[in-house]
Amino acid sequence: MPEPMDPILDSIADGVFTVDAAWRITTWNRAAERITGFTRDQAVGMPCRDIFRTSVCRRKCALRNTLETGRDAVDVRVTIQTKDGTEKPTSISTAVLRDATGRAIGGVETFRDLSELELLRRQLHGRFRFGDIVSKSHRIQEILRVLPDIARAESTVLIQGPSGSGKELFARAIHDQSHRHAGPFVAVNCAALPDTLLESELFGHKAGAFTDAKRDQPGRFATAQGGTLFLDEIGDISTALQVKLLRVLQEKEFQPLGASRPVRADVRVIAATHQDLRQLMAAGRFRDDLFYRLNVVRIELPCLKDRREDIPPLVRFFVERFAAETGRDIQGVTPGAMAALMRHDFPGNIRELENAIERGFVLCRGSVIDLDALPPEIALGATPADHGPAAADAFDLAEVAVIRRALAEHGGHRVRTAAALGIHKATLLRKMARFAIRYP
Repeated sequence: MPEPMDPILDSIADGVFTVDAAWRITTWNRAAERITGFTRDQAVGMPCRDIFRTSVCRRKCALRNTLETGRDAVDVRVTIQTKDGTEKPTSISTAVLRDATGRAIGGVETFRDLSELELLRRQLHGRFRFGDIVSKSHRIQEILRVLPDIARAESTVLIQGPSGSGKELFARAIHDQSHRHAGPFVAVNCAALPDTLLESELFGHKAGAFTDAKRDQPGRFATAQGGTLFLDEIGDISTALQVKLLRVLQEKEFQPLGASRPVRADVRVIAATHQDLRQLMAAGRFRDDLFYRLNVVRIELPCLKDRREDIPPLVRFFVERFAAETGRDIQGVTPGAMAALMRHDFPGNIRELENAIERGFVLCRGSVIDLDALPPEIALGATPADHGPAAADAFDLAEVAVIRRALAEHGGHRVRTAAALGIHKATLLRKMARFAIRYP
């Protein structure tokens, strides 16, 4: 059993651990447990790189460099991987550990979680990377693999998915990784305005173009020049306006209301809809030529209930975000609350999950969100086991869901399933045995 921890080290907000000459962990304080997810019993005695897994472990270990050169490292930015696989931005400092005689007997490393600072920085700058799209879903990962190619192109993009599934986040990520990233990202909800106002909103108008048009008003195409225009709920615009939008896409120019000449449109268009545009075409409510002009590159986002493995990391993301915004020290949700969230079908998708966690922050009285703080429609789906300490581990539930879905997608073929999950077949078999997963 590890020796009792020094209470001074346990009172430090930064993670601290020490290693001996064989690179085995000898000390692991309470903050290290909180940041990494590994308990002291799990960490002490283990090789350092098996527990404190950083982006520089195998290339240029900062602690090894300190022990070899005698030079301390101070505030080196790295990314660590926690016990549940989450990546966290971290600042590390290293020093040689010496005994009372001054002889080097190992090393000491301190580390600070920079997740909240990084989150606030991204929100401040309004920039999104592909890595900001939180997902373990195989289907989402397939989309992320081609997103860099989509971002580099100038082609129109059509994003289809249910309401609340994150269509605008994908659109912003495409814009921010494109050569237009220095230009504006302008979003318009086409369902929020009647057709007459939407036309003026998109194309702008000249003074006197209609009653109450007292001065020139630039439209969204004008304000998005050099950047990206995101047209959400494109399926709701009238066929008359569809004709004018088609002209912009084909001719790369638009004409403000009341103007005598067109204006060049240096804008990339990303459209989105929760509707099936092919069904609208068949009903005569959406033009075929506009559909094919929009449908150059199509991204289809699944419902949250079809990617339940994403619920735990999304919950963690929203907890970290609201903690940074509110200053409240809420660490997460109870296993029972997570189990109830995993069972809920989320008709409102990611937006509904975000609202549920925000409600939890309002009603939570401790450091973790319990069932009582969740919306009634989610809490009512809980089972008796969710209310006690025997509640299943949420991440195990997510892993079981991922494995079962992958097995179903690959007809139970173990090798293909393991390849799709990015693990070895032996690892897959061990996990199936551990969770008693049988297929078929």
